[in-house]
Amino acid sequence: MYWNLGKHLMNWEKFGNKNNNTLKNTIMGRYYNGDIEGKFWFGVQSSDAASRFSASAECEASFIEYYFNEDHLQEVKDELQRIEEILGENLQKIKQYFSEREWYDDSEMHEAGITDNMLSEYADYKLGKKIEECIEREGQCQFSAEI
Repeated sequence: MYWNLGKHLMNWEKFGNKNNNTLKNTIMGRYYNGDIEGKFWFGVQSSDAASRFSASAECEASFIEYYFNEDHLQEVKDELQRIEEILGENLQKIKQYFSEREWYDDSEMHEAGITDNMLSEYADYKLGKKIEECIEREGQCQFSAEI
């Protein structure tokens, strides 16, 4: 069983808990932070997932530094469109599945008709949407990803 930590942590933030750093430090995983923040999906998403959105990136010993600006926006939109085409009608099914729960397990997910590949594409899609929204709002998006 895995926790959908992105939604779980958003719920903590929504209720004004200022101790998110304590919670994040007690949960193992790989995170990204900067203009956008989140956790890579365990066993589903690699630390270099943002590379598919055509970022400028520098790799250090234990993290990748990503930088997107308005020049990258169309490439981000194009990759999001490709993911939407790959997932097709399944995109809405996956969104609905995760809107109804804060956790999932493989058997339950597979019973719902969601494959591991769909889940991987969806995780990247969510990251890409964060990048897109950040560029549109700030004119750039810069973050570090733990390896």
